[in-house]
Amino acid sequence: MMQGPQPATAPGVPFGSPQHVPGPYQGAGNYGFQAQPMGFPGGPAFPPVQNQPVMQGGTIWMPIPPSIPNCPPGLEYLTQIDQILIHQQIELLEILTGFETQNKYELKNALGQRVYFAAEDTDCLTRNCCGPSRPFTIRIIDNMGREVITLQRPLRCSSCCCPCCLQEVEVQAPPGTRVGYVVQNWHACLPKFTIQDEKGMDILKITGPCVVCSCCEDVNFEVKSLDETCTVGRISKHWTGFVKEAFTDADNFGITFPMDLDVKMKAVMIGACFLIDFMFFEHGADKNQRSGVW
Repeated sequence: MMQGPQPATAPGVPFGSPQHVPGPYQGAGNYGFQAQPMGFPGGPAFPPVQNQPVMQGGTIWMPIPPSIPNCPPGLEYLTQIDQILIHQQIELLEILTGFETQNKYELKNALGQRVYFAAEDTDCLTRNCCGPSRPFTIRIIDNMGREVITLQRPLRCSSCCCPCCLQEVEVQAPPGTRVGYVVQNWHACLPKFTIQDEKGMDILKITGPCVVCSCCEDVNFEVKSLDETCTVGRISKHWTGFVKEAFTDADNFGITFPMDLDVKMKAVMIGACFLIDFMFFEHGADKNQRSGVW
């Protein structure tokens, strides 16, 4: 008996299973994931998806994944990727006037499909008086317009000479439900952070270079196991060219993480990327270069 035409599906994407190194990461607790060689900038591709990419307003969105039990709504996308690209949008008004505007970002997968859209929610006085040290709320939405991740940064000291009140970001997914924290650790020479779960238990460490300078090259912050003996991921600030670096604060970042890392911790790593951006790469319009020394 002849069957009618079948619904079109996206063609299978070549997918190489992650190469696991024996042994769990130290301190992973119940967030079990296996060590694997990190390929930079490339990495394993994505598993095949059964839905076509969604086109909205000329933007190609990542296909909507099926719901997953015990996964916060909207984080299902993160189960299918091991890297994410963050592109900050250029604000023409900010370039022309010098007034800091609300930052907006596109979060894409390696295929260039938009996974999320993020927007800063702060008032004009806070942005222009506190500068990059400002407290913020960043709202991250998916292709259905749902706010799936909320990042909240309180006003804290921005000097490494004051170790009692360091930077922190709380990550909520969905809004109102804490899934983890990014906490700055005091160090005399290096920018260091800890990724924690919703109970405040340490899960991963982040270590950056002594001189955080994005001059003609990428700046890498290594994501490591708790004992800092195994690199499990990376947050990279990508060099975007002299003109864009000198006259705008629109930054491009890449985040890589194990495919099987808990989606909540992937969301917290996204929060860490935004905190690193504000601490080291956000600048006022009167600065002609972007560099920082810890």
